[in-house]
Amino acid sequence: MKTTTLTAWAMIILGTYYFIYGEPYIAKHYAYPFEHRATIEAVANTNKIPASLVAGVILAESKYKESAESDRGALGLMQLMPETAHWIAEQMNQPKMTDTDIKAPATNIQLGTWYLGYLMEEFNHNEVLALAAYNAGRGHVESWMEEYQWDKNFNDIDAIPFPETRLYVRNVLKYQERYEELYGQDY
Repeated sequence: MKTTTLTAWAMIILGTYYFIYGEPYIAKHYAYPFEHRATIEAVANTNKIPASLVAGVILAESKYKESAESDRGALGLMQLMPETAHWIAEQMNQPKMTDTDIKAPATNIQLGTWYLGYLMEEFNHNEVLALAAYNAGRGHVESWMEEYQWDKNFNDIDAIPFPETRLYVRNVLKYQERYEELYGQDY
């Protein structure tokens, strides 16, 4: 009986230790990495958007794989189409870039975060609309707003016509919340 009681207490102590210290460690290192944190925080701050949102986009887009390239040709951590990256660079008064430049983590984060900030401004800081535009394109979101009479307060993710975009928006917002839980909201 004594051994059973000791074993039970040991399991309770180990379980408590895991949930307090182990689970966040595992989550941070495997499920929700935060590579390039200093760059993400600095660029997010410059563009007046939460770093947790940028981290969530990167996790959804590339799982932090720097060499990520989609079948459609999107490049880098934030999966930027070269045409979009060139347009962003032009808006930022930066020189024309090669695909290698676009894939470079610091550059990709800078361009992608600027674009996300641009979309947040365009859609009145509505994360659902901005993320839908990041995934499906501004033109689609603008046409949905017109067709379905969505306003800048739209938040019904289930009403987004593209299943992939619905899932994308849900995932990024879930990831953003988890990043805030693990790393704090003020980063």
